[in-house]
Amino acid sequence: MSAVAAFKPELAAALQGRWGALVLRQAASLPYRRTAAELVSSGLPEVDALTGGLPRGALTEIVGPASSGRTSLLLAILGEATRRQEVCAVVDASDAFDPAAASGSGVDLSRLLWVRCGGNPEHALRAADLLVQGGGFGCVALDLGDIPPRVVRRIPLACWFRLQRAVENTPTVLVALEPVSCAPSCASLILEMKPGRPHWRGAPECSLLLSGARFEAGPRKPVASAVAAFHARALG
Repeated sequence: MSAVAAFKPELAAALQGRWGALVLRQAASLPYRRTAAELVSSGLPEVDALTGGLPRGALTEIVGPASSGRTSLLLAILGEATRRQEVCAVVDASDAFDPAAASGSGVDLSRLLWVRCGGNPEHALRAADLLVQGGGFGCVALDLGDIPPRVVRRIPLACWFRLQRAVENTPTVLVALEPVSCAPSCASLILEMKPGRPHWRGAPECSLLLSGARFEAGPRKPVASAVAAFHARALG
């Protein structure tokens, strides 16, 4: 028996204890067959206008360096999904997720499962595989953004193909945050994030406070020359 299969009963019990039968009812509706490409909002109109939304039953990569807006985009995605009354999961490879920032960005934390992996990308990949196969999630986010690129590049392509096969024919939006793209052949959508210009408030002669920043997202797959610019406000 695989490790994923062995932990499925424990996952089901934990989810039922937290959300009752909601996730299990959604999982029981599988298999889910798409008759056409089904897209849902990312929570950012600028990104939706560029891509049409995020594909269900497929992998979306969000790639870029630190401070490129990838976390702001993820929080917008989670906020929009929880507003649709969907249960979501964040598999946090580096234990970097900030619940207070997520709540401030509109994420309903009562509908969010946070899996901390202590800096171990292998554990993060296994957890994401388990959650996608378990079913019932509107969005599963695999956050490898703070893992060094040289480590992320060593993830076998077979792992990404496994995740691609697991999510297809499900209603789950699978999102991977990475410093560099690692699974271009497995992803249906790849968004490349670029750092933007910070916005400050206050008087220069006294003190300035960061009020937000402008970021840009451009599709690498499918290839497009246009970019989506959006603003994220500073929290705290």
